Amino acid sequence: MCQLLGMNCNTPTDIVFSFTGFATRGGRTDEHKDGWGIAFFEGNGVRHFVDHQPAVSSPVADLIKRLPIQSKNVIAHIRKATQGEVMLENCHPFVRECWGRYWVFAHNGDLKEFAPELDGSFLPVGTTDSERAFCYILQQMRHRFGRTLPALPELTSFLRGIASEIAAYGTFNMMLSNGEALFTHCSTKLHYIIRQYPFTTANLSDEQVTVDFAEVTTPDDRVAVIVTEPLTSDEIWTQFSPGEMKVFVDGKVLAELPA
Repeated sequence: MCQLLGMNCNTPTDIVFSFTGFATRGGRTDEHKDGWGIAFFEGNGVRHFVDHQPAVSSPVADLIKRLPIQSKNVIAHIRKATQGEVMLENCHPFVRECWGRYWVFAHNGDLKEFAPELDGSFLPVGTTDSERAFCYILQQMRHRFGRTLPALPELTSFLRGIASEIAAYGTFNMMLSNGEALFTHCSTKLHYIIRQYPFTTANLSDEQVTVDFAEVTTPDDRVAVIVTEPLTSDEIWTQFSPGEMKVFVDGKVLAELPA
């Protein structure tokens, strides 16, 4: 299946270190070679890069490794296709507008016989179960809350319910963000770490790359990294429980909803 990477911070931060190790799994240290993508929130805007080539050999991925784009919310994905051909339109993450702001979504898993009725307000461009699930989530959000973005507790409760509904069709590890919060749901496997003062040194598991976070941060910085499999070999990562949902805001876990 695919792999997910998310970052949520209290101050704009670059994801170069984590993405370097993550992208290596897109065809070199792992088999996820059917495309990749990444989206960065910047204010009300989103920088969105996708490529149907393997991340390990994609010139666009090389650009991301060299370009320290800073963001408070980032979602990245490397794909092993289960539904939908290897084409650009099937690469995650997907981006849509709702309530006058961008929403970014990526999914790891396989949803069997998932064919919700879509009313046309949000429609897939590609042929993946993942994009279909994203459109369904946004459609149901609009049905539930109308024209107004709800408060975070209400939105969290709604997303918890619809994630459980979709997960009944198969594996639904997902990340969703509107630039303020990062919503994550685990069916089978997700891990996270929160890096904060005092910062230490870390080594990537998939590349011979080391970083001393104390040299590139301030004592006030706080960064949450969420990923399918831990990216470093010398840090303590916390594993999600199956069926669990976590919401990250400003680099910390704001809400935890057990299965």
